[in-house]
Order: sequence, then C-alpha cells, then structure tokens
Amino acid sequence: MADTDDSVQLWLVERSYDDRDLIVLIYATTDGEYELRKELAAAVMHQRRMVTTAAIEAPKKNLEPVTDESLQERYAAEATKMAESHAPDDEV
Repeated sequence: MADTDDSVQLWLVERSYDDRDLIVLIYATTDGEYELRKELAAAVMHQRRMVTTAAIEAPKKNLEPVTDESLQERYAAEATKMAESHAPDDEV
C-alpha cells in the first residue's frame, strides 16, 4: 500500500485487446479486493510512447470492489506474483 491514506498501489493482473483496437489493463490490490480498469487506444499508446508498468498508484476513490470471489482470488495471486517479481516501475 502507498504511504498516504488516499492512494493505493495496484499491480497489473490482466492485459487484453479488444476488437475496437483498445488495450485493456486491469490493475488490482495484492489482496484482490479492489481493481482499476484502464482502456487505452493502441494507436495513442504507440504515438505517445506510453509504457505499461508492473504497478501504479491510484486514489482509493477511483477503485472498484471485486465482488466475484474466484476473480478476487485470481487477482490476489497475480498481483502478489507481480509484486514479488517486479519493481513497481518495471516495464511489462
């Protein structure tokens, strides 16, 4: 977790592409209880030379609760694995 009460560290748990040329990134807390979904146009990411990092910081108010228990377990496992094998600013 982050140093401040209103900011939380999230780890990349899923990356996918859809038929609208969007890259969908899902970041979650290591307990799997909260997620942040980002949808970014692939062309914009390429033009701006944006990179995907292992972790991000986000205001707690922007997070969504993960209500599906099996998804919560999967996100917790993936986030923990990322946290153990990467520095937050590693490009992944």
